[in-house]
Amino acid sequence: MDTDTLRLFVLAAERLNISAAGRELGLAPSVASAWMAKLEKSIGADLMHRTTRKVALSTEGAEFLPYAQEIIARENAARAALGQGTARVSGTLRFTAPSTFAQLYIAPILPVFMAEQPDLTLDLRLSDQQFNLIEGSFDLALRNAVLEDSSFRGRKLADDTRVLCASPEYLERHGRPEAPDDLNNHQFIAFGNTNELRLIDRNGGKHLFAPRRAKCRLILDDGRSHKLATLAGAGISANSLWSVHNELSSGVLVRVLPDYKIAEETVLWLIYPQSNVLSAKVRVFMDFLLERIGKRPPWLRS
Repeated sequence: MDTDTLRLFVLAAERLNISAAGRELGLAPSVASAWMAKLEKSIGADLMHRTTRKVALSTEGAEFLPYAQEIIARENAARAALGQGTARVSGTLRFTAPSTFAQLYIAPILPVFMAEQPDLTLDLRLSDQQFNLIEGSFDLALRNAVLEDSSFRGRKLADDTRVLCASPEYLERHGRPEAPDDLNNHQFIAFGNTNELRLIDRNGGKHLFAPRRAKCRLILDDGRSHKLATLAGAGISANSLWSVHNELSSGVLVRVLPDYKIAEETVLWLIYPQSNVLSAKVRVFMDFLLERIGKRPPWLRS
């Protein structure tokens, strides 16, 4: 097993095309196929399923891929330490992020990144439902949570401040809450779950609000739908500031209980599988997002 063969396997897994991976390495299709067969024989497992129409990773191939990527990353790092190799970043980067955040802040700046990295392909999975990084072979993910799993590393992109808000029309019909207990008499829109909210007043006093005690008749698992329902006057909701700051500035949404802060420790994290060597493609994309978004979050500029 040599690194050239492993490099062929990693490229083939990214492109799901052994011949294309071979051409990128200057190999004829027959040679690339022979190299793959030799690698599979040395490992004792079929890494890729082949048909006349397509190529797919086998279960063993998916399990082996992170280790092959790690070996290649270590070789690249060693060469870079000796001043060898090239600064060219290539391959495919698999990235997953919440769809609402990605639509607002990541998709608009992707053309800039693609111009900076012309040899890198982005494979994005955007959903408010979280994918498993290992099972999905993701290189990087954006998560708004407390980073607890020790099998991952992360870099903070920004704080995820949340606020209570409602439309002016809803507050005109139902009245404006003056204290946390008043929320129990209101329609509340929950996001995915009905966990308790911890509220802190200006004097440091702590209050709990349980959505299940309110008139919680609308539960949504999609961030955009959550905001649209609030805009339409369906009730009061807790939203990330990055999601609603424009609507608050324009007045189409209004802060509810502005003297109270939602005490949550959620942070926007860029997380990646535990590794001693961070691949160049992950590093350049993380640095780009940190520079363009994290350094001065757009929702805090106004």
